Amino acid sequence: MLDTLQPGDIVLADRYYASYWLIAELISRNVHVIFGQHAARKTDFRKGKRLGARDHVVEWTKPRVRPKWMKQEEYDNYPQAFSIRETRSNGKILVTTFLSAKEVSKKEISTLFIQRWHVELDLRNIKTTLGMEKLSCMTPEMNVKEMWSYFLGYNLIRLLMCEAAEEADIVPRQISFKHTLQLWNSWSLWVRWADEIKQMNMLYVLIAEQRVGDRPDRVEPRAVKRRPKPYPRLMKPREEARENVRRYGHPKKIR
Repeated sequence: MLDTLQPGDIVLADRYYASYWLIAELISRNVHVIFGQHAARKTDFRKGKRLGARDHVVEWTKPRVRPKWMKQEEYDNYPQAFSIRETRSNGKILVTTFLSAKEVSKKEISTLFIQRWHVELDLRNIKTTLGMEKLSCMTPEMNVKEMWSYFLGYNLIRLLMCEAAEEADIVPRQISFKHTLQLWNSWSLWVRWADEIKQMNMLYVLIAEQRVGDRPDRVEPRAVKRRPKPYPRLMKPREEARENVRRYGHPKKIR
């Protein structure tokens, strides 16, 4: 994805990506970053250039040990050090290449980083709301086609949301993806396209009516509420499994 980035872009990512190598690479491309601080790196706000409360600029030096996956020539081309800003906000330590507190405040950095959560929501919409969690095709080639069908459907729903948001003069993120999908599924079954423009305008109004609630700093447990059923996986053709049940009965429950 690095080659898709343009100078001036901003990359938002969680703490897994806050490595010296990736940040140095993005700096060389004039791309800004806002990452969560890696759990293995210790932050001491008493050091470096102080910008404010729990906000400073420090220098990261290049690790002495070259990673096994990196060639020696690549390692030598990385800078010996670079300046990075570390700031604490909403209980999280963030690292960023926006070094000036006057140009980009601590609050602006935190607000921007919160937008990263939309990535999680978008993946959830593709996998759960659209149903791509389980692929039904039997070959890798057909599974790839099935995935592209989901991606196409996702982008078409997003296009409806953008057009509805433009008509309502709101931000597309204020519109519910699931609400739009359910509306389109119902709408496409009964609508008659005699007056297409009028029908679409009415659909845009309905899509934009229901807004997503503003829930800052929302926290949810990473746990499944419903317990899975205690049955083994079906690893053979269904007809063969049925024949086994007819001959030998259902297997006894494993305790």
